[in-house]
Formats: sequence, structure tokens, C-alpha cells
Amino acid sequence: MLRILIADDHAVVRQGLKQILLEEFPDASFGEATNGAEILGLLKQQEWDVVTLDISLPGRSGLEVLKEARERRPTLKVLVLSMHPEEQYAVRALKAGAAGYLTKQTAPEELVNAVKKILSGGKYVSAALAEKLASALGAPSDRPAHETLSDREYQVFCLIASGKTTGQIAEELNLSVQTISTYRARVLEKMAMSTNAELTRYALQNGLVL
Repeated sequence: MLRILIADDHAVVRQGLKQILLEEFPDASFGEATNGAEILGLLKQQEWDVVTLDISLPGRSGLEVLKEARERRPTLKVLVLSMHPEEQYAVRALKAGAAGYLTKQTAPEELVNAVKKILSGGKYVSAALAEKLASALGAPSDRPAHETLSDREYQVFCLIASGKTTGQIAEELNLSVQTISTYRARVLEKMAMSTNAELTRYALQNGLVL
């Protein structure tokens, strides 16, 4: 029996994914998780053939959970399914061990095709992402500034660039305002910038925010 774990903190999204996949895999059994602790707990309890994982989870980010999950189960097949465009997180997700990356605006048939390819041992990326990955294989000195950020720093950077305040970011990530302020300071230092406006301009120029 095919075992699919759906990890997303929105019940409507989990139900929608389950319905789409049930049409193609009617005999599959499903598990559901809403945060990192639940995901890791379910991975410990039993084997899963594939996991669909959202990046924007409460508390620990999906990328952090992905890395720990892959450390515990190196052969785990994970499809990251996120509201964030590929330009923001796809390369990071694949480097962290994901077998594929899709946005939540993806058509149902593409989701099914991605799961099938991952189950067969392949990786699933769009043509545009494949081209970006090829470009990312260049020399380290050619890396853009935002690629020097840690995953959490990058997450905070994107939220700042999208116009959110420190308080709003703290609430969204379930972290303290002081912690977010610390991440912001690190981002500014690594990016050699001094204001949120500079971060936003950079993000827009590089297509990291809409």
C-alpha cells in the first residue's frame, strides 16, 4: 500500500491534496501533519513512500524540518509544495534534499506527475527551474549575495522585503521580536546593506518577491 504524508498547517490544503492524490492512487493511505514536531513524530512511527511538505510551517521552517528528516531517513522522498515562487526557495529546497518543488498554484495533473516521478526514483523540477539549477552550478564567487544567507535568515529577508514588520514576522514564525531583530541584523550585515528599503529593492531586482 502506498503511504503518503501530507504536511501543511492549513486543513483545506491538506484535504485538497488528499482528494487530488486519491483520484490517482485510490488505495493509498494518508497521514497528516501541521508542524515540524508532528512530521518528525510520524516519520519515527512508520515508513512513508512520499511526503508533501510546505515550507511555511509554524515554528520551525519546512526547510529545517526537511534537513532533519533527511538526516534521519536519507532515502525519504519529499516533494516541497509551497505558495512561494520557485525563484525564492526551489534551489534551497533541492539542496536540502527535496526530490521536487512545486508551487501551490500548480495544476492537479502536474502534482500527480511529480509524485509519480518521485516514487519512481527521479526528481521533479519545472523547465525554468532546471535552467536555474544549471546556472547555479557556476563558481562560488558568482553566487548572488542572498545565497550567502542561512535558510532562516533568507526566510526573514523575504518577509522583510515583502513589506512585513518585525512584529508581523515574529508572529508568523512563532519567534520573539528580539530574535527576528537579530536575524535582520545578520541579513543586513551579510548583504552589506543598512535599511529595509535596500533589502526590498534588491529582492525586487532579483525577482525574489512579487
